[in-house]
Amino acid sequence: MTDADQVRTSVVEVALGKLDLDTKARLLAGQDMWSLPAIPEIGLQSLVMSDGPIGVRGVRWTADDPSIALPSPTALAAAWDPELARRAGRLLAQEARRKGVHVLLAPTVNLHRSPLGGRHFECYSEDPHLTGAIGSGYVNGVQDGGVGTTVKHFVGNESETDRFTVDSVIAPRPLRELYLAPFEAIVEGAHPWGIMTAYNQVNGTTMTEHRYLVNEVLRGEWGFDGYNVSDWMAARSTTGDIEGGLDVAMPGPTGVYGPALAEAVRAGEVSESLVDDAVRNVLRLAARVGALEGAPAVVETAPAPVDGQALARELAARGFVLVRNEAVPGRSAALPLDASAGRTVALSGAAARDARVLGGGSATVFPERIVSPLDGLTAALPDGALTFTVGADPSDELVPADKGFELRAVCRDASGAVVGEGSLPTGQVQWIGDDLPAGATYETMASIEVRGTFLPRESGEHAFGTRGLGAFSLAVDGRTLWEGVQEMGNEADPFEAFFGAPSERARVTVTEGEPVEVSLTYQVPDVSALPLKAIMFSLLHLGPRSDPDELIAEAVAAARAADTAVVVVATTERVESEGFDRQDLTLPGRQDDLVRAVAAVNPNTVVVVNAGSPVELPWREDVAAVLLTWFPGQEGGAALADVLLGDAEPGGRLPTTWPARFEDAPVTEVLPTEGRLEYREGLFIGYRAYEKHGVAPAFPFGHGLGYTDWAYESLEATADTVRVRLTNTGTRPGREVVQVYLAPVADTVERPASWLSGFAGVSAGPGETVEAVIALPARAFEIWDQETSGWQRIGGAYEVRASHSHGDTRLTATLDIA
Repeated sequence: MTDADQVRTSVVEVALGKLDLDTKARLLAGQDMWSLPAIPEIGLQSLVMSDGPIGVRGVRWTADDPSIALPSPTALAAAWDPELARRAGRLLAQEARRKGVHVLLAPTVNLHRSPLGGRHFECYSEDPHLTGAIGSGYVNGVQDGGVGTTVKHFVGNESETDRFTVDSVIAPRPLRELYLAPFEAIVEGAHPWGIMTAYNQVNGTTMTEHRYLVNEVLRGEWGFDGYNVSDWMAARSTTGDIEGGLDVAMPGPTGVYGPALAEAVRAGEVSESLVDDAVRNVLRLAARVGALEGAPAVVETAPAPVDGQALARELAARGFVLVRNEAVPGRSAALPLDASAGRTVALSGAAARDARVLGGGSATVFPERIVSPLDGLTAALPDGALTFTVGADPSDELVPADKGFELRAVCRDASGAVVGEGSLPTGQVQWIGDDLPAGATYETMASIEVRGTFLPRESGEHAFGTRGLGAFSLAVDGRTLWEGVQEMGNEADPFEAFFGAPSERARVTVTEGEPVEVSLTYQVPDVSALPLKAIMFSLLHLGPRSDPDELIAEAVAAARAADTAVVVVATTERVESEGFDRQDLTLPGRQDDLVRAVAAVNPNTVVVVNAGSPVELPWREDVAAVLLTWFPGQEGGAALADVLLGDAEPGGRLPTTWPARFEDAPVTEVLPTEGRLEYREGLFIGYRAYEKHGVAPAFPFGHGLGYTDWAYESLEATADTVRVRLTNTGTRPGREVVQVYLAPVADTVERPASWLSGFAGVSAGPGETVEAVIALPARAFEIWDQETSGWQRIGGAYEVRASHSHGDTRLTATLDIA
């Protein structure tokens, strides 16, 4: 313990001793959606939290204070670079300080157990070692900037279906070796200041009440000394939660803590010492972030400023994974593109124009700008070199009004007087807790009007609609087109139910470039009885519906006339999002048909796949190149131009296995049976399962191509270090990720055939030789012994594999372990 630690500990104890029971209980309840109450008498500021996996939104759902939007966590993991993740964390800490945020509710380190997991874009990987390494980098970076992290969702939240109640049934070995392992690695390697407990149960006990996993494992075995906060509205039992080690129940002020907790202590149902333990953890957090008077912050001088746009662009390119790059007429590989004078590119896909740069849900932020693939390539290529056709749209559903709309929300009382107004980033209103325009309150608002102008990008019949529950009135160009009430549907997830289903209400013919007035008025219901006050509804829009065959024909004609065809395909928020799981792995709409048609007329077809997790690519062997961009953040289009034109190397390697077909995926069950989701596959998820079942994926874990070649020349292995010597044999500088897998020669216990045990990135110029030095953790040779409830080292002979990917071993050595 350092001198500063001792000072913080002393200040915390003195502050704790000054608090009465009611104040302590109130501190643990939260004062609103995003913060804990200030207690001036002990010099405690209000601690502010914010969602933060890819950017720092702050405490309001608004674009008035824009946020840098980094690539998705899956993209960050695809870079296989903990130091890069640390740099991303430092930028987010900078953003948090700018917005007055003390704690980020991130990172998400649940595993990609099944490719159907709807929120996997917010998680890192299918592998616990890679997840732990990237998560540690992120946590270290954020906390380098003096801002706390909240590692989530502890534990067993690998799918979204019935996530509030599902019982994840996980045997002790996979629980320890897979699902707890990233949390353990981050606690050991990054010392996070917070953990978030999940909604779900694990083996019959709700995680917010899981005394064994929280108090005995997390705090006892691993030595975690941070604060433990519930997922929002996950806390359900006053006594169960405080005895289970839950420090803070969010949001507040209504909930199981606060007055209810103080009363439980007075009634003899809860020991006040448990309340003191929880308050101590909160005060320690406040001391660390500089929010407790007299306690020195862990970081008193912020790191050097970070250029957010530049880092977002670098991160995107470093996470892009080139999974295919074949020879094309006149060239040894399709990428990088031949950008010599006179060369032309035909770009197609609605997803190239209207880029989805982030996964949505609670991770949503509103950046100051978004560079789409069309924007990026238009800026990078000479005039006349690029054409664009829509080709195929991934969505034929109405979505919140966005491109071409400038909107405000106007709040009125029952007399019609304006009580508050504010700008809207899109047509979506999502006000939770105190996140309301200045002057507006739930008690005074009788109606909310979303109004503004729409500048159409194309002439024709445009559809307008609503999403949300309640009474609406929709007007376009001064005419009321629909009035009515949307009733509750059959959505399973509470948040989905609260939003309601998208509904088309009217169609209007408008002219490109001629603005029209739009207005959607919503009658505010009585929300006084809700435990969490919120208003959620949307003005929706969909452009003219064109004949799909005609759109594809236009793209084919453009591709036939061009030297290179670039097709951008993508998923949508109705495919991948928080709140529900996927039903299959197909790309929505006619996007597969578009790719096939374009590839049939242009052998130099490059497909850019914008998805947060695996999708089927049935045409993958019919195209010249396939580049995976995940959800690449606000600078994704600029990074795409960098990579396609060769100004940057696609730096990514797959953090999760991509199956050839959904039917090939070894683990697909995400739907609970009678409330239970049994992890029957045990230790065998991801590449471990493919190897066990002898199934060849489309692209293996760790796969990714660069713009140069590498020769692996020598391998030396000891029980704690692997050294790999390799040479860049290509003509360009590049970076290689050397992956080390262990494979027992004659196993004496049930284990996967091989597993990732370490990795390192190396960079070299053409002809240069470098050495990768990779540490082997002792845990790589251990299993969780269910009989002794402890870790057991398994001796014997191991094959050490130095690999380019799980499916591409370059060198091997045998290692005998005692």
